[in-house]
Amino acid sequence: MKKTLAVLLALCLVFALTATAAFADGKLIVGFDAEFPPYGFLAEDGSYDGFDLAMAKEVCDRLGWEFEAVPIDWDAKDAELSSGNINCIWNGFTYTGREDQYTWSEPYVDNSIVLVVKADSGISSLADLAGKTVMAQAGSSAVDAVADKEGFKDSLGGYIELPDYNTGFMELQMGTVDAIAADIGVATYQISSNSGDYVILDEPLSTEQYAIGFLLGNTELRDAVNEQLLAIAEDGTMLKIAENYVDSGLVLEGLCLIK
Repeated sequence: MKKTLAVLLALCLVFALTATAAFADGKLIVGFDAEFPPYGFLAEDGSYDGFDLAMAKEVCDRLGWEFEAVPIDWDAKDAELSSGNINCIWNGFTYTGREDQYTWSEPYVDNSIVLVVKADSGISSLADLAGKTVMAQAGSSAVDAVADKEGFKDSLGGYIELPDYNTGFMELQMGTVDAIAADIGVATYQISSNSGDYVILDEPLSTEQYAIGFLLGNTELRDAVNEQLLAIAEDGTMLKIAENYVDSGLVLEGLCLIK
């Protein structure tokens, strides 16, 4: 019995050390979508940039940790997290509706899923999209918003999922799709970055919150990062960082941690 107990205790210790290895290493490995401005994107100089990455770097600077940004296929985010290739998902990651799937930081952004159409399309409401084709990014919360809005998906003439919004806006420009479902910050950025005249419909598909997602049960890493996230919001640093990304589509009024 004593031998069995000793073996069990040893296994528990190994599991505990494995679960917290990323924390003990003093390195935050952030998984993000490199085509999801203003939260994460490839800058003109070839570096990775974005509001969330800038905040993650600030957290690491305060903790004395190493920071690494890892671009991922958004559809593969869970596999990347569970394999240890990344130790958090920090990139406009929707907390709402996923509360039990990850260990979460405090939500820091209030977000809306909106629809973008051509200004001359004659579409001015969700009801006007009946019989039309809508696009959303595969694996994004816009996919859930389209599905969850009562009667909306069934009313459409077509619905497609594409790997990124750059492709989606090319399809919208060509008329292959009639509308794009996207986070409001992404929609604002894409409208300013793409040629053509586009508008955001007044009625959102849904509202949600963003938070940092960690592997379920990794409370130690979450607590360390969350403490600094709250401090950044409290001392005004979050707002200063955010102001650098307004031109990229960030909506300052959505920063729910800033009082």
